[in-house]
Amino acid sequence: MARLTLSEIWIYPVKSLAGIRSKRAKVKQKGLANDRRWMLVDEAGRFLTQREHPEMSQFQLAMDKGQLIIWNRFETGNQLVISDPAPANQDNLIRVTIWDDEVEAAEVSHVYSQWFSDQLRIKCKLVFFPETNRRDVDPDFAIKNEQVSLADAYPFLIIGQASLDDLNKRLRNPVPMNRFRPNFVFTGGAAHEEDSWKEFRIGRNRFIGVKPCSRCVLTTVDQLTGVKGREPLATLATYRKQGSKIKFGQNLLAIDYDEIQEGDEIELES
Repeated sequence: MARLTLSEIWIYPVKSLAGIRSKRAKVKQKGLANDRRWMLVDEAGRFLTQREHPEMSQFQLAMDKGQLIIWNRFETGNQLVISDPAPANQDNLIRVTIWDDEVEAAEVSHVYSQWFSDQLRIKCKLVFFPETNRRDVDPDFAIKNEQVSLADAYPFLIIGQASLDDLNKRLRNPVPMNRFRPNFVFTGGAAHEEDSWKEFRIGRNRFIGVKPCSRCVLTTVDQLTGVKGREPLATLATYRKQGSKIKFGQNLLAIDYDEIQEGDEIELES
């Protein structure tokens, strides 16, 4: 059996903006530390994503000594430095909507909200989702009433490099892994073998595979240019469609909450 190795770790601090690759990360119930704890919402409090606003892909991020640094790829010299991204005063919580869920979040700062409003040319707010606030995982798939952050539905997503390689053999123009926004990428094994994983370990952490991930038009946004096309969704539909959904990658819940790092061995238990 081929050795399975964790090759990449990714967090996406602000939902639907670019990700940050990390050598190591702390596993928490809601997801990796700092993963999708922030989100942009419109005037009605509804979440914004690349599905309707592909230009969001052009916002790059870095985290340095507790600061969150954000800049637009096409506007050099205009960056936002958020020195205290988790608001200390969370008394003035507002109701925001993500898919069918309503949760309470705190606006980080009117100044930061205005920066994004100017950049996107739509009125919006940058909000923070406190760790103590609840957002339940779908009870049909939860193990122990798990919580999730501002990710679409589940705290973690894993994809095998072999799965992407198999897709790219079918495409005229190969796509990078960032189209699929995984938290974990691994090497070794067969294409899509992660679909069948139930219980497994990454380093010292146990995880449960709960549901293959349904894919949407966000995968068709080129993360370098912000241009939306037809691929890879059109090709995936020819061989990865299950019912009305196109599947790619596996959603996970965590059993342990230890640190994880690139190079960790993956051991399948069931």
